[in-house]
This record gives sequence, structure tokens and C-alpha cells, in this order.
Amino acid sequence: MKTKLIAGVIATCFAAPVMAQSSVQIYGVADAGITKTKGESARIFSGGADGSRLGFKGTEDIGGGFKAIFNLEARVELDTGTQTPTLITDNPGLFLTKGMQALPATVLSGIRNALQPKGDIAVNREKALFDRTAMVGLITPGGAILLGRMYTPGYEVFAAADAFETGTAGTWGGITGGTAGFSALGADIRSQKSIQYRFAVPSGIGGSVMYGTKGSGYLGRYNKFYGAAVTYKANGFDVGLGHNRGYDQLDRASLVTTTVGGSYTMGAFKFFAGYHDQKNENSALLRDYIGGWDTAIAPQLAPLGPQTATALRNVFVTNITRNSQVDAASYQLGAHYKLGAGRIMASVARNNDRTSSNSDATLLALGYDHNLSKRTDVYTVVAQIRNQNDGQFTPGVSGSPGGFTLVPGEDSHAVQIGIRHKF
Repeated sequence: MKTKLIAGVIATCFAAPVMAQSSVQIYGVADAGITKTKGESARIFSGGADGSRLGFKGTEDIGGGFKAIFNLEARVELDTGTQTPTLITDNPGLFLTKGMQALPATVLSGIRNALQPKGDIAVNREKALFDRTAMVGLITPGGAILLGRMYTPGYEVFAAADAFETGTAGTWGGITGGTAGFSALGADIRSQKSIQYRFAVPSGIGGSVMYGTKGSGYLGRYNKFYGAAVTYKANGFDVGLGHNRGYDQLDRASLVTTTVGGSYTMGAFKFFAGYHDQKNENSALLRDYIGGWDTAIAPQLAPLGPQTATALRNVFVTNITRNSQVDAASYQLGAHYKLGAGRIMASVARNNDRTSSNSDATLLALGYDHNLSKRTDVYTVVAQIRNQNDGQFTPGVSGSPGGFTLVPGEDSHAVQIGIRHKF
């Protein structure tokens, strides 16, 4: 699970003091495999079950019950050696330009290519060195205070409820979000420029509160960001309730999510359940979209005259504003069953789209993960997504979103096999 490493840092800092006064650890995950998606040729991917990464974390006991900690974690794409994964499929997403047929054909084609070009960078467009985590903090007798780019409280609850641990074609996140795909996020996974307070008590109750300043959020577009979660991790339970709320550049509520769920372990079984509500009436990317029109498209339309140019701009602004909105509720049920040195994984998830598009999606997934050693495992997963109306969801992996089906409403499926090594 993507939150395990950062959670491990926090847990270590709350543990009993050790003899060493300070320590620094280099760690990472090397994960790659092959995926065959409907309508696509087989492809090599990086970060299937876990995002491939290279990280540094450390702690120093400064006495009096206080410890200083840090965590730097860089994304690594094993298939290319870069830090910028692309979508699994090359098909264009059409929903962002829905309703723009009044635009000249060449303009509409140019907008689609600009919004979601072939080979588009799916994650880390900023090409940040430590995109995954960049954090420093202080552990006190009353909790941890952390600063930097970190996982959000709401997403940590979401990840704990995902039967496929936010990885492979079976991940619950494969169908959350808007019909516009990764451009319309269904959850703020991380937030930069943020401060977080965390606590945990022996009874198993824990919690976190996060505040992001201007330039916060997963994409760094928020004017401000709030997040909070309460969790219970004891007696076989790992459950929680989380809430995230971002505000766009005009200080209007942007992506707002509420997540409840987790897991319960009973013998060889581990059961998962989750509910995720997401709403975004003011996309923080809207300024980017409209700015792109004014910079790249408007000069081309100037010869048509100001009245025509203004009318065409209104067509674009009206539709991109509506198409970038998100309003959906998502549900997931799943289970693991330990079998020898491995485990069987299964889940069913549904995204109920509450916009006028009504583009619901259902995800069915089955997988097997086999441990070759304490650090190395191999896995295989098969998943199917049933799309409705404008939906173009297609299975992805931990490190890369799936992208889009060839046409809206088309079902998709994928078969994946991979290997993961942790060091």
C-alpha cells in the first residue's frame, strides 16, 4: 500500500527509544510487469502493485521525548528511467470537449490534442524530484507535526479500504473521479505546501489534521486545503473516516471528498469495504483551461471578428466549466484469502455518477499475489470495467492511470502480470 512507507516512519517514531541517537535509511520499490488491455497491444509498465520509487527517511532522538524525522521519496519509472509516467492507453478522452461541436473542426481537434495528447504525461507534470513525498517533522510527546508534501488524511482512509491496495488493474481508484479522466481527480492523493498534525494512542485510535496554504493540493493549484481523519487500528480492524476539502484560486470550494471504510482481518481472510463521496463544482484546473484558450486559440480566431471570437470562447468556457465538474459516490467490497505463500484478492466496485451524464462504471477484479521471499513477490490480476454513457474508464496500474477506451460507453478489460521487489 502506498501509505505504508510513510506510516512506517511515523510508527517508528512513536516506538520505544533505541540505542542509536539517529539513523538514515535508503529504501525503495522496484515494480514492473506486462499489461494487455482490450484493443491495445501488450505493454511494459512500471509500478503495477506499488509505484516504483527511491526513498530516504531518517530519525534523530533529540531527547525529552522529542524526535526529528524526514522523508524524501522520488518516483522512478522502470520502463523509461524517467519520473513522468504516461497513460496505459493512447486513446483520447472526449468528455472534456463534450458540447463543443459549434467550434470549427480544426479548433476542436486542436483543443483535444492540447488537453489530452497522445503519450500525455499522466502524473508529475512538474517533473518534481520528490513528487511522492517531501516532508520534515518533529515528534513530540503529544503527537507529530509534519511539513511538506504528504499523503492527505482522506486518501489514507481510501487506500486502507482498497482491496487491491491502490495498485494493479483492480484498484478502486480506477473508476473514481470524473468522466474526464485523470484531469478530473476523484481524490487529492497528496498535498504540497502543507502542515499536518498526527496522533496515535495505545488503544488503537489515531487521527490527523492537515492544512495547505496557497499553492497546495495534489496539483498545487489550491488557494487553501483542509483535511482530517480519525482511525482505529486494533483487534483486526484498520478502519477510518476521512474528509478533504480544497479551494480554487478564487477561494471557492473545489474538490470535496468524504471517505469511510477499511479492513477487518479474521484468520486467513481479510475483508475490505469502503464508501467514497466526491464533488467538485469549481475545478482548480479551470483557470489553466481558459488561459490555454486565451493564449493559444484566441489569436487564431481574431480574423473572424470580435463578435464571433467572443461567441466561440463562450462555447468553450461554458462547456469546459461543466465538463470538469465531478459529482459521484463510489462503493467497494473486497477480500483477501491467504493460500500458502500467497493470497487471492477479489473486489467489486461501482462509481455512481450523479451528473447529468450519468456515466456510471462498475469494476470487477480478481488477482493472485505470491511471495517468493520476504522482499519479492509476483502477481497477476484480471479486471473488467463496465462503462455507461460517456464513461471511458479503462484499467491502469499503481504508477499510471489507465487512460480511456476507444469510444465512450465501451467496456474495457485488462490482464496483468508483474514482479515487485522491496529494498
